[in-house]
Amino acid sequence: MKFSHSIWLLALGAFACTQTETFQVSTEITKWQGNKTGAISVTYDDGIVNQLTIAKPIMDSLGLPATFYIITGKVEGSGKGKFIGRDPQEIIAETAQTPTDSSNFFERASLIAFTGTSEAEDYHARVGSLFEQGKISEAYALIDEGYEKIRKGTMKNTDDVVFHNNVEDTTSWDLYRSYSAQGHEIASHTVTHPRLAVLDEINMLYELEQSKADLLKNIGPESTFSAEGPYGTENERVMEYAHKIYPSLRNRMPEEWLEEINRGSSMTPGESDKEYVQWQRGPLTKIGIGQMKAWVDTVLSHDNNWLVLVFHGVENLGWEPKSRNELVEYFSYMKSNEDKLWISTFRDVTKYLRERKATQIQTEVSGDQIQVNLKTDLDPDVYFIPLTLKTYLPNEWGKAQLSTDDGTRDLEVQSDEKGKYVVYNLNPSGRGSLLKVN
Repeated sequence: MKFSHSIWLLALGAFACTQTETFQVSTEITKWQGNKTGAISVTYDDGIVNQLTIAKPIMDSLGLPATFYIITGKVEGSGKGKFIGRDPQEIIAETAQTPTDSSNFFERASLIAFTGTSEAEDYHARVGSLFEQGKISEAYALIDEGYEKIRKGTMKNTDDVVFHNNVEDTTSWDLYRSYSAQGHEIASHTVTHPRLAVLDEINMLYELEQSKADLLKNIGPESTFSAEGPYGTENERVMEYAHKIYPSLRNRMPEEWLEEINRGSSMTPGESDKEYVQWQRGPLTKIGIGQMKAWVDTVLSHDNNWLVLVFHGVENLGWEPKSRNELVEYFSYMKSNEDKLWISTFRDVTKYLRERKATQIQTEVSGDQIQVNLKTDLDPDVYFIPLTLKTYLPNEWGKAQLSTDDGTRDLEVQSDEKGKYVVYNLNPSGRGSLLKVN
């Protein structure tokens, strides 16, 4: 189904033309909302409590939104981590007789993290890392080593802080709902933070689908648009499953017009000639504030960059933590450049880009009025981020008004090398206002 919306721009002042007079006008959707130079999304992984009690208040004080990818199994009232499948004791017994191979690997890798110890969880993570590096035989050998310890009873609780068992992370769904209402994105980082690439189908689906179900139930559909598979996985099998469940993944967005530069890549944004570049950077403990500010400067020096920042630990809690003072300085630097930067959630930037690419524009002139029609095939219940339109005016126009169902307002007439123009927002899904003749 296509949705069509109309907007009328009304000229003010002495100028008016007759129906037979014509002049050249055009309308474009700006590359970024607000006609900014580039975009930044600040994202946090793992639902670590300091992200919410230290980092979030800093961002709130500056009016900056963030995306929090949370491990839903840590939140009271959610589906918890579990192994789904055959009797675990039967599987464990089989490991004594049959070495791990391609026929049993996913089942064994899925089970081992739920055999009762934090060391077993560590085996799951290390096995997954080897597998994703293509070290398949090493992964098989490590899983056999782990199950041998389980059979002998020598597997231990190491008392290490495991992300999805961090007892300090006590955030409730009530709090997460309030954060969402404040404009932050609360989204999925699975149920238990597993290595999805080494899970069998039923257990992988549980991690992805149960997390989505809990977010939908406790917050709403706005929290089920984007997700992040743990460890930044780009495993093809995982992506195939996950893209069927979530409309967008920070792991990968396979859009032909988008260049993705992941955190481990040495590629620079300027090396790409694609219309958009999503540039992911991880502000690790060892990375100084100067380097982090340089990332922002890079966005300011191009017109197609979307910087996606991936934070984990904050103030000595969590992996690779950044200090409170660093966050204050860094986010203040972003804020100081907000006239050129669109700082928004991962979800909202993704939606804007897709809306812009999927929306058709028709501009028509009637007397002293300009009508702009938008058409899109996108689902209006999902894609409703306001698009920023830039309409060029006849040179004779000195003032203009925008008329919508919400009323009429004056627009600032600006100029560039192409002529006079006005900038305004319009919701492509029709939520809000159907624009008409003033």
